[in-house]
Amino acid sequence: MNVLKPERIAKVIARAGVCSRRDAERYIEQGRVCVNGTVLTSAAVTVGQDDVITIDQKPLPEKEKTRLWRYHKPAGILTSHKDPQGRPTVFDSLPASLPRVISVGRLDMNSEGLLLLTNDGQLARQLELPSTAWTRRYRVRIHGEMTPEIVEKLKNGICVDQVFYKGVQVVIDKKQGSNMWITVALKEGKNREIRKLMEFFGLQVTRLIRISYGPFQLGNLEKGAVDEVPSKILKEQISSLK
Repeated sequence: MNVLKPERIAKVIARAGVCSRRDAERYIEQGRVCVNGTVLTSAAVTVGQDDVITIDQKPLPEKEKTRLWRYHKPAGILTSHKDPQGRPTVFDSLPASLPRVISVGRLDMNSEGLLLLTNDGQLARQLELPSTAWTRRYRVRIHGEMTPEIVEKLKNGICVDQVFYKGVQVVIDKKQGSNMWITVALKEGKNREIRKLMEFFGLQVTRLIRISYGPFQLGNLEKGAVDEVPSKILKEQISSLK
């Protein structure tokens, strides 16, 4: 694996598209990563272009060019590579022609819509960070009434079960009987954030669709379909983050 300048081992592994940086650190803790034949016991190691890195005794693949795909995740499947319970996952349903990819963040099993996939673990990590400040937008159907008072409270940020959630923008789209459609925009994306916020106000989420992640839109992409982001557009968007 060629590295132009010394970098942290987990970052190099992530850039090779093997896994995320967090998973790479876990692999190191499990004693699965070697550098120049020595098993690592800590992720606090830098490597250079002459170092030989192996995972499970297999050489680290050469880094391919960074690629990104839009995927329309249907409800009912997990954003996970493996499930102990044998439930269907996103990665089970992807075309065989795709290289090994990881997701940029997650959508829970009952949520649907835009999920970004990439072959570059470092890019995935970068796009997930709140500091990247990319807005995620969702169309949400709730059972109950979203009032202007709740909208204002969500805008200012609230604490739920000792967890502080930063301000969330909510637009009321339409009311259908005892249900309402709203559009929610947020930048943090904590675990099940929208569902927990709605539950706090006694509102039940009955459908949740992510329609955009930063500049990338779900658009008319059909459920289960995958579409690669043109390299020129991807390069422009990555450059804008620097």
